[in-house]
Amino acid sequence: MDASTAAGLALGAAADLLVADPRRGHPVAGFGTVATALERRTWRDSRGRGAAYALGLVSGAAVLGGLAGRWTRRWPVVHTLATGLATWTVLGGTSLGRAADRMHAALAAGDLAGGRAALPALAGRDPRTLDEPELVRATVESVAENTADAAVAPLFWGAMAGLPGLLGYRAVNTLDAMVGHRSPRYARFGWAAARLDDVANWLPARLTAALTVACAPIVGGSGADAWRVWCRDGAAHPSPNAGRCEASAAGALGVRLGGRNVYGGRVEDRPMLGRGRPPVAADIPRTIRLSRAVWLAAAALAVAARAAREDVRGGRP
Repeated sequence: MDASTAAGLALGAAADLLVADPRRGHPVAGFGTVATALERRTWRDSRGRGAAYALGLVSGAAVLGGLAGRWTRRWPVVHTLATGLATWTVLGGTSLGRAADRMHAALAAGDLAGGRAALPALAGRDPRTLDEPELVRATVESVAENTADAAVAPLFWGAMAGLPGLLGYRAVNTLDAMVGHRSPRYARFGWAAARLDDVANWLPARLTAALTVACAPIVGGSGADAWRVWCRDGAAHPSPNAGRCEASAAGALGVRLGGRNVYGGRVEDRPMLGRGRPPVAADIPRTIRLSRAVWLAAAALAVAARAAREDVRGGRP
């Protein structure tokens, strides 16, 4: 059996766990630079133009991954290293936890200004008027949601489609962050990027919620409570995916999430997820532990699923 893609997924997950994202020259940042330059040249207030922009960039990333997989197919060790490098590049589970830990350190030291300065690495909310409870809530919600986006989803697509899946998914998610948000400029142009991200994250978000249920006891929570809140409140969130992750995390942690969020000049009133107490600063380390347990479990499942698939297919990447 040639399990080079599975081995590469394991190698990349281990690299992310140990050293997090590359600090300089991150390929995702390079993709963002190209996407920004192209957006400036092609932008029109048009769904069709936005769809062509998003599909072109995502297809290009997936084709690049396919070419890399084809080129390395004959050399399993090279293919393992290429997949490991791609996996490490697209994963962000450890960096997500470190960003949340910086928030916790600032709040534990009573440094509200430092907490506000730490928020942009986690969420797009306007931090200028947020007090400690709101900074804590934003952190817990962001870690819960982004455990799927930053870690579980790329691992899922890596297991499903190898290198094209890894690079294609990260292109989708990056474009959603760049142009998929609601704003006058991107309401139409970014529509396709946002919908692509919804589709790409539909299964991974629900896998994240299921793994959150399974991992709840690790943080002293109840899997039954996580399941109950997921089923009861997950669909109330305006996002078809984020609500499942946040609701299951709220149940696992025994807290209540949701409320008013301010994004620049835009205000959103989110429904309550969970019926527990509001989260406090001490819940941030628990959230980080839960997130790490969830994405490591997802990594183990991805490696096992890909190894089984490669066994059936005779090792073809």
